[in-house]
Amino acid sequence: MNKIIHLINDADCRLFQQSLELVGKRWSSAILLAIANGETRFGEIIASVPGLSDRLLSVRLKELEHAGLIERKVIASTPVQVRYGLTERGIDLISSLQPLVDYGHRWED
Repeated sequence: MNKIIHLINDADCRLFQQSLELVGKRWSSAILLAIANGETRFGEIIASVPGLSDRLLSVRLKELEHAGLIERKVIASTPVQVRYGLTERGIDLISSLQPLVDYGHRWED
């Protein structure tokens, strides 16, 4: 176990902490998973994440877009449609969370 600890330096720890803080914000991971599962419009995301408010979804979508994890596409139609999708960076993040999910399953009570 000491070998693993020695591989992680201060810079790595800061990067890990930044990533964890982003996905650890309330509703962020649920929103990312909803988009990954195909819910692409605002109303679809709200419907798939019980308890999430419109206002907080708007805030989180802006944060996730600013972080480069999702992209917002405006489709010129009547009425105008807005769809959200994962970027390559977002897909990579979702994939990298799987080992943590596996860890949780191994060690759950």
